[in-house]
Amino acid sequence: MRPTVHDIAANAGVSLATVDRVLNARPGVRAVTRAKVEAAIQSLGYVRDVAAANLAKSRVYPLVFIVPEGENPFMRGLEAEVRAAVGRSAFERTRISIVNVPPFDASALIDAIDAAIADGAVGIAVVAVDAPDVAAAIGRAGAAGIPFVTLVSDLATSGRDHFCGVDNVAAGRTAGSLMARFLGTRPGPVAVLAGSMLVRDHRERLEGFRAVMAGASGGRAVLGVLEGQDDPMLAGALIAQCLKDSPGLAGIYSLGAGNSGLVEALSAAGRDDLCVIAHELTPPTRAGLERGLIDAVLNQDAGHEVRSAIRILRAKADGLPVVEAQERIRIDIFIKENLPPEGGEARPLQPDEA
Repeated sequence: MRPTVHDIAANAGVSLATVDRVLNARPGVRAVTRAKVEAAIQSLGYVRDVAAANLAKSRVYPLVFIVPEGENPFMRGLEAEVRAAVGRSAFERTRISIVNVPPFDASALIDAIDAAIADGAVGIAVVAVDAPDVAAAIGRAGAAGIPFVTLVSDLATSGRDHFCGVDNVAAGRTAGSLMARFLGTRPGPVAVLAGSMLVRDHRERLEGFRAVMAGASGGRAVLGVLEGQDDPMLAGALIAQCLKDSPGLAGIYSLGAGNSGLVEALSAAGRDDLCVIAHELTPPTRAGLERGLIDAVLNQDAGHEVRSAIRILRAKADGLPVVEAQERIRIDIFIKENLPPEGGEARPLQPDEA
């Protein structure tokens, strides 16, 4: 049978009230008595049922998700997953708030983090902008004892507790490998469409992609990065101009959003001959695959990332370990031939949901 608090009290020779104070890290227990209780816990192999304890105390976890606003379809999908979690929050004893900030705006992100700290959040999750002042704000959350998770895009240096996202260098290398295989010996440079080099995931994807392109047979030139700010109109205009300026272009790697503009520019120019690799399976990239304008899409599961963030923030708040294997986010690869059904069709339970 599992040891109980009664067993701990008997083993340590103390009252149940003293055991309760030690388990809940409350004051009023002498050091020598606390040591006896902790020794009894260790010798008995007692593992506290945190969920039951929180239920008994009616504990609710206020969590804050800070997500970029705007037209980025992946971010809107991410926000939809957070809102779905809000619907489950009463059952999971969480209270989830969503805060929208302008994309790539470090100042707005910092203000939102500081507001979450002031409002008493017990966990914060953000899509990070890689800037020293953002890292400092995360440090303030840490100093207040608030667990912090970065989503999708991480920071180069930070005090965050966990990153919920794919290995973006590996994602960039995967895109480069696909590009090299699809192009073979076909000559010509490749263009790169990014959102902003202010976010680490875009920089890391570019790093991985360039490394593979440099190592391709004979090396393949990569043109200067086009920063479309994840805006479809700007992205479309940049690609249209690139197609005019580089008639010998062989491929395009879109490592951010704004892909509806990319697809429109390719369609208007009649350029279904290019090798195009993009990220995130969204309505624009799905349309590009179906129309033969995009060859492959690398995808990350936004729902898994949100569920992972909630589990990690709760575990950190309770001082419990994180199951790393459960929180590993995969890189999925989609081509036209293996597209999943569109819409809200039933899907099998994912490992992280079990």
